Amino acid sequence: MKLRELTAVLCLIWAVTLLYGEMVAFWMPSLSTCQWPHLHHHSRQNQTLDYVKVAIVTDPQLMDRTSLRLPPKSLALELVQFYTDLFMRRAFLSSVMPLHPDVVLFLGDYFDGGPYLSDEEWKESLSRLKHIFSLSTQERHSNIPVYRLSGNHDIGYEFLHSRRPQVIIRYEKEFGSRNYRFAVGKVEFVAIDAQAIDGNPQGYMASSARAFVNNVSLDVQAYPRVLLTHIPLYRKDGTDCGPNRNSEIINQRIVRSPDHQEIVYQNYITEESSNYLLDSVRPVCILSGHDHDQCDVIHESKYGPVKEHTVGTISWQQGNLYPSFMLLSASNFVPSNTSSSEEAVLTQLCFLPVQLHIYIWYISLFVLTLLALLLWPAGGVSFWHHFSDLMECGEQLISSIISRTKEKDEDLNCEYEMMWDAEGSMHLVKKALNVAITCLSETVSVERGTTVMRPAARKNISQEVEVSVNAHADMFDPMAKLPPRACKSWAKMVIQRVVRTFRMVTIIAAVNVPIYMLLLFKDWID
Repeated sequence: MKLRELTAVLCLIWAVTLLYGEMVAFWMPSLSTCQWPHLHHHSRQNQTLDYVKVAIVTDPQLMDRTSLRLPPKSLALELVQFYTDLFMRRAFLSSVMPLHPDVVLFLGDYFDGGPYLSDEEWKESLSRLKHIFSLSTQERHSNIPVYRLSGNHDIGYEFLHSRRPQVIIRYEKEFGSRNYRFAVGKVEFVAIDAQAIDGNPQGYMASSARAFVNNVSLDVQAYPRVLLTHIPLYRKDGTDCGPNRNSEIINQRIVRSPDHQEIVYQNYITEESSNYLLDSVRPVCILSGHDHDQCDVIHESKYGPVKEHTVGTISWQQGNLYPSFMLLSASNFVPSNTSSSEEAVLTQLCFLPVQLHIYIWYISLFVLTLLALLLWPAGGVSFWHHFSDLMECGEQLISSIISRTKEKDEDLNCEYEMMWDAEGSMHLVKKALNVAITCLSETVSVERGTTVMRPAARKNISQEVEVSVNAHADMFDPMAKLPPRACKSWAKMVIQRVVRTFRMVTIIAAVNVPIYMLLLFKDWID
């Protein structure tokens, strides 16, 4: 294979790699690794029941100036935002939407520094959010109903509510009420403002949230209910999250204001409020986000066990190496027991491509490309020729071992005798031994009828061998001192290799950079 052929092969490898990493990898969930849970459930039971398909996404947390402490509008921040947004847009359009959901549900945390952004910055982030998830009324998926929860990165906790009420106003103006319920098929979904439920009971936010929950509890429950809360419900420290958890389990942590009336931060709802929600809403399933990693736990209520699914973030920049989304099948029929039927709500967790692994493979392939081009022989490499040489060397090695073994056996069973002819010349004659072989000392002198190698002769032979070996070693020793002309020749060869590599890399880049740019903006531009 000559250098041109190697360059063509590397061009092909790069093209296939880019096609997979930038496009095909995002097709895999919808093509093979993920399916609606009711299809899998009914294939085992040979049943055909009607379900409504709900896709669940959480915690995109669009990166902004508060995320990495980078200057606003800086090139570094713009690049981070672009590649993070691009991943989520590809994930949503190429992994989630090809599954054809009937409803899309977001569990909160759309922005990273939402409460701390100015109105202009917030509108800019909102525009990015609509573009990433095609939520504009004029875009391709505008006919699919979308429901949203508020997250702590969108409106903050109660401590912030009393100090920045405009944050709540602008959120509700764009996304609607923070406490509401809706029906999907024959399943009722109850969404609550989890950031306010543990607040001061005398405050407006907490009192309105609890008043909403009380109204839900007083209504007649016609359908099974699913509780939607951005912040997960209480669980004991160290509670196992199941096999899909990738990071360490975070224990309960609540920070209150100095007067202990308002919540400054919390990662779980308190035990008291969790029991209150379980007893009042009486859900068959709970969906939450906030944690950025997957977690499945069972809660015990007075109406029986209830499973909570904490869905991982869809972003690859939020501390979870394995971003995910969830598929939920909501029954379009009324099960026999509305409070505990397992068939009413079915769920399936789906994982997205690991973006970090894709970038690591790009870097590894780039290094391998440079090494291959630098070290490739100028005359090319014939793989079939080298394979034939390797087979021939193996045969010669085997024959040499066999022949040496045979000669050794013959030498062990014979002795050499010196014979003189009529002219006085000496000849060595091999004779078979009839007696056991004994070792001779090097000090034994030559006797008539027996051949003995004298120490002096051995010394001369060893010196000749040593001189020959040293000569060959000097010939092949790369560290041996080279003459000035050889050094110049070596430097010239290195420069030629570097120039040749740069030329071949330019050719590979000229072929694959346009492919990469097309793939990059194919999903970004509508």
